[in-house]
Amino acid sequence: MEQSTIMLLLVVAAAAGLIATLAILRRERHTTEATRESPFATATEGMKRCPSCGTANLVTDRDCSSCGKRLPG
Repeated sequence: MEQSTIMLLLVVAAAAGLIATLAILRRERHTTEATRESPFATATEGMKRCPSCGTANLVTDRDCSSCGKRLPG
C-alpha cells in the first residue's frame, strides 16, 4: 500500500475512535443526569420548613417568608 493510503486509513480510524468516545460520554452523561442527586448536603439546623410551601425559614420567624402563612411552633 502507498504511504498516503495508510495515512488516510489512520485518519479515518482516529476520527471513528473520537466519534465513538464522544457517543459513549454523551450516553453516560444522559443516564447520570436523570438519577443524579445534589453533591451538597442541605443543612436545616436553625431552620423550620413551612408546611404550606416548603420554604426554609429561620427558627425565630413567625410567618413564612415566601407565602406569609403562620409557621408552627
